[in-house]
Amino acid sequence: MKRMKVARTAVILAGGRGLRLRSVVNDRPKVLADVRGRPFLAYLLDQAASAGIRRAILCVGYRAGDVQVAFGKTFAGMDLLYSREIELLGTGGALRLALPLLEDEVFLGMNGDSFCDVNLEEVWHSHHERQARATIVVTEREDVRRYGQVTVADEGVVVAFREKKSTVGSGWVNAGIYVLAKTVIEQIPPHTVVSLERDVLPGCIGNGLFGFKSGGSFLDIGTPESYRKAAELFSKGKE
Repeated sequence: MKRMKVARTAVILAGGRGLRLRSVVNDRPKVLADVRGRPFLAYLLDQAASAGIRRAILCVGYRAGDVQVAFGKTFAGMDLLYSREIELLGTGGALRLALPLLEDEVFLGMNGDSFCDVNLEEVWHSHHERQARATIVVTEREDVRRYGQVTVADEGVVVAFREKKSTVGSGWVNAGIYVLAKTVIEQIPPHTVVSLERDVLPGCIGNGLFGFKSGGSFLDIGTPESYRKAAELFSKGKE
């Protein structure tokens, strides 16, 4: 059987203010935080480009102009487009705002403040093989309190989400990478503050929502402690 191509478009949520990072990154938006001499967002774009992505839509908000100046119109052979929030709309609202720029019926979504070392092509193929409506990459953590827990049952079906700090111990958490049908985003009311994680994805339970379990390295840069670990992850050998 002919192998299916990977997603053509990635939408990256890059509008966060990074309030918890202000003690160490206070002069730029979170996605431009320096990691080994490069903006953190550059590593996500590297990952997308390596998987064959040709268009990246950056959902920008806080200090959006700084991101546009830093990256311009192209990166590693990809066309870069910008969807600019005037008021912060949450992760789901930001995706809804970017809807006019989406030309594909299925696309790759990525959180701009986290990185998961996963094969994006495998995630894409898994989504289509399962005929999924939405696929969320999950990674195992020893302590899920900071992230919230994703319960994945047999054959990869997502059956529950638990809020941050509501449960203790190890489990699977959202790794910040998604494959989504455009129809998932079309259902979001325009110009409304909506969370993809808390409002949209839980509503997909029982309607084609799957988890893709990743054993690769994972980090987010939401706190000074986790941000400091980014330099170690993106060491010369990892690059």
